[in-house]
Amino acid sequence: MQHTLTGEFRYHENFASQHLGNQRTLIVYLPPGYDDEIERRYPVLYLHDGQNVFDRATAFMGQEWEVDETAQALFEARQIEPLIIVGLYNTGEQRIHEYTPTRDDRKQAGGRAYEYGRFLVEEVKPFIEKRYRALREPQHTGVGGSSLGGLVTMHLGLRYPQVFGKLLVMSPSVWWDRGAILREVALLRVKPSTRIWLDMGTKEGHVLLAQARMLRDALIAQGWRLKADLHYHEARGARHTESAWAKRVGPALKFLYPAQ
Repeated sequence: MQHTLTGEFRYHENFASQHLGNQRTLIVYLPPGYDDEIERRYPVLYLHDGQNVFDRATAFMGQEWEVDETAQALFEARQIEPLIIVGLYNTGEQRIHEYTPTRDDRKQAGGRAYEYGRFLVEEVKPFIEKRYRALREPQHTGVGGSSLGGLVTMHLGLRYPQVFGKLLVMSPSVWWDRGAILREVALLRVKPSTRIWLDMGTKEGHVLLAQARMLRDALIAQGWRLKADLHYHEARGARHTESAWAKRVGPALKFLYPAQ
């Protein structure tokens, strides 16, 4: 199948993790002008399920998030600041374990988000900052994903507020381990200055929608302010699919990385 990529990309295959004891591909999207403006440094967005975000050829069911096309169009329209976007491939059967903060006894799975977080923060991020002209500070660093990827994004944002200042949380699996992420939000002692995009499709089911609202309300109870540092969006008629998430990438990028 043909690769369908817009813009300039670099691949880092077989990127090994000591914390997880496995390896995966990293795909790096570079903004227009990256090679010309050699003094300029860029914000970064790390995305889970990296094979689904840019390329139909590697995406689940051939449906991608179209992050490259969307980001490119928004840069050219000067609606977001140019940024580096790093897709971290999932590892197939390990995905459910790596993207979940606790073990869910009903699923007999999960609980390796601690190691996955160390992989991202201690292995991937330093590698990207050494190899590319990336801004390092939390206000310039985001992480994002959907479904279980949305769950692990929320968890990592709470655990590493000094690393990730922007969270893109799409259709998160709030149900995991009877709402473990809601308990995690409730335990926050100090609200970080993290900016959060949170969404859910109205056709993803009543339970998921109700749980997304519970997560929104839990964040508000901890001091996040709607429209200020928390954007909550219910996508009318949207299901739990890559193509539904693709439609929300643009608004999410505009909220998290507005043009300066």
